[in-house]
Amino acid sequence: MSENRKLAAILAADVVGYSRLASADEDRTLARLRALRSDLIDPIIAVHNGRVIKRTGDGALVEFRSVVDAVRCAIEVQNGMVERNAGVPQDRRIEFRIGIHLGDVVEESDGDLMGDGVNIASRLEGVAAPGAICLSEDAYRQVRARLDLSVSDLGSTQLKNIAEPIRVYSLQVGSVGTKAAATSETATSRPAAPPPKLSIAVLPFANMSGDAEQDYFADGISEDIITALSKLSQLFVIARNSSFTFKGQNVHVQEVGTKLGVRHVLEGSVRKSGNKVRITAQLIDATTGGHVWAERFDRDLTDIFAVQDDVTQQIVDALALNLTERDQQRIATEHTDNLEAYDCFLRGREQLWRFKREQNTQSRELLERAIELDPKFASAYAILAIAHGLDYINRWSRSPSTSIEQAEKFATRAVALDDRNPYAHWALGIISLHLRRHDIAIREAERSISLAPNLAEGHESLGNILHYSGRSEEALGCFDRAIALNPYYPDMFLHFQAQAMFQLGKYEEAVVPLKRRLVRNPDTDVSRVLLAASYGHLGRFAEAREQWQEVFRVNPDYSLEYRRKVLPYKNPDDFDLVVDGLRRAGLV
Repeated sequence: MSENRKLAAILAADVVGYSRLASADEDRTLARLRALRSDLIDPIIAVHNGRVIKRTGDGALVEFRSVVDAVRCAIEVQNGMVERNAGVPQDRRIEFRIGIHLGDVVEESDGDLMGDGVNIASRLEGVAAPGAICLSEDAYRQVRARLDLSVSDLGSTQLKNIAEPIRVYSLQVGSVGTKAAATSETATSRPAAPPPKLSIAVLPFANMSGDAEQDYFADGISEDIITALSKLSQLFVIARNSSFTFKGQNVHVQEVGTKLGVRHVLEGSVRKSGNKVRITAQLIDATTGGHVWAERFDRDLTDIFAVQDDVTQQIVDALALNLTERDQQRIATEHTDNLEAYDCFLRGREQLWRFKREQNTQSRELLERAIELDPKFASAYAILAIAHGLDYINRWSRSPSTSIEQAEKFATRAVALDDRNPYAHWALGIISLHLRRHDIAIREAERSISLAPNLAEGHESLGNILHYSGRSEEALGCFDRAIALNPYYPDMFLHFQAQAMFQLGKYEEAVVPLKRRLVRNPDTDVSRVLLAASYGHLGRFAEAREQWQEVFRVNPDYSLEYRRKVLPYKNPDDFDLVVDGLRRAGLV
């Protein structure tokens, strides 16, 4: 039997308490493991160029070409498990221990690996805490200068059946900081610090109406409260996208606080019946689980905006915020006196956030009805402008030119009706960018942020506008802020980050968020093109060719020239950097 000796990065993973889980329900446990492998673990391993050496019932050995790839893979798997376990009772959670070592191995003719490299990785896995990653000193030495990670030095450790003690380092993942570290080589990861005292997440209010069709109403109440609180610079307010990941889950408030990095959590319920509404709300200290404030409101439906303002004011009072008269005016709910218009607005906004063609059409129809019922409803005009903008950007309409004209008209009208509405300026900023009015776009995005400093969409939008205006270094700072406010950010954020890194010539760094996006959204064509161009600039031509082929598998109609036409660069030559990377790899 022939063999080949080599140096390899080995990752060993094992399920914590597998025997206990299997004895409780073996079929269900095996089904959950199979689903995790196909949906989460195997795609992440593939993205980081790992090769599965062998599987056991509850674990695996994986070979990587570098320790950096192994650690990035391990972080993504463990962070993915944190998200999968949200709301699952502790005794039913599937948690992994992971060990990583760089060492000498022998590859046999059938591809199996043997030797100390494999044995040490397996023993490191055995000493890891649930959800953690243990690195040998040899492995840690390879990544400490390349990945900014916060680790605990466990000292010299005697591992079972290993002759000499080995220095072990432990990395506990699952926090926002660790996610950021996995996203960017330049990200800063720190030991978990207490959340800011003045920080809050508003969970989606439970719909107690007994009618699932009323979910939109309860969600809308929560979102309006988030919008009001986001206008206060004294507070750190988590974005809707992240808070709503906990919708329908039975999670402990302390767990929510830890995952979102906040001190306070607002939760509540809504019961709507005829023209009556009952809203309960409670503000909880997530560090202790204790109630800070709680109240029930029984009102006529016509008083819904007063209730929202009352809840917001009670939070302000409970947190002892010192607001100026101007602040008090800013947090008042923007509303309409027409309840049917408000109902159409809530439904339309909910459909828009799904970012799908069919739902976007429904959103437009509902929002058009809202402004028909109340021609002075600024928020409805703003969201309607975004709906038309999405039709233009995504080529969802028969006439893109008409869509962008309508988007500009409605965004301009929204600002004219209410100059203090952050979403109105956010919408006008986005539309102005796609009309190539870069200076106006920057001004509008900055105005949106000044009105709502916690509006994650505003920071993300400003980052995009700055990038397309040739100011990518500043753009990265905006994206960092958007991600801090929205830790469960949409996968498109990763592409935006990568675009800015790429434009700055940081091709190696751009590869990291692009790979992470492919795990979350394998059907993206634009990120695969940017990844291929990055590989081209790095001289990794085989990988560039592989990604370029995948582009046309995902989208046979992809056109580089169309992308050049629609991407709103202030300097059109900036797009040539992408073409140059593809050309270096012999792809165009």
